[in-house]
Amino acid sequence: MSIRHGLLALLERGPMYGYQLRAAFEESVGGTWSLNIGQVYTTLSRLERDELVHPLPENDGGQRPYEITETGRAELARWFATPIERTDRPRDELAIKLALAMTTPGVDVGAVVQSQRTAGVRALQEYTRLKRRQDTGDLPWRLVLDAMIFQCEAEIRWLDHCEATILRDRPAPAAKPVAQDASADDREGAGR
Repeated sequence: MSIRHGLLALLERGPMYGYQLRAAFEESVGGTWSLNIGQVYTTLSRLERDELVHPLPENDGGQRPYEITETGRAELARWFATPIERTDRPRDELAIKLALAMTTPGVDVGAVVQSQRTAGVRALQEYTRLKRRQDTGDLPWRLVLDAMIFQCEAEIRWLDHCEATILRDRPAPAAKPVAQDASADDREGAGR
C-alpha cells in the first residue's frame, strides 16, 4: 500500500494534521505498520504539490490541517477501483534469499528454510493469540490480522514445498576426483 493513498483515504474522513494522520493510519492497520512522522509530512507536501490535498489555516495549537481536494478524491477512487498487480508488490526477500542460498557455496539451505519456518510458526501463533483476544467490533483490524495469518500460513506451506523440492531435485554434490597413485604414474613414465 502506498502512504500517499493511505493518507488520501484518511483525509476523505475529514481534515487532519500530520500527527492525527499518523495515529489514524497506524490505528487503521492495527499497528502493523509504524509510520514515521517525517514520511507523513513529506507525503503531504507531495500531495499538495500534485493538488490532491489543500492545507487549511493553522489551528489554535499551531497545527496545519489538510483536506482532500476533488482531484484527490478522483485519485483515491481510481486507486480503490484498480486491482493491485503482482508486479506492483515489493520484491519477495525470502524468495531471493533462498535462491541465493542455493547458489552460494557453504550455505546450508535446509537450515535457512528451517530457521524461516520456525519464525513463521512463531508469528502464526502470535497472530492467532491476537485474533482470539481481538475485539469483534474492530473489523478493519480483524481483516488485517486475517491477512497476516493467511500470509504466514502460505509462507510455511511454500517453505515445506521448497524443502521437498530441494530434497527431490537438488543435484548430488560432485564426487571429488580420485587422486592417482603417484608411484604408478612414475613407473609408467619410467618404462617409456
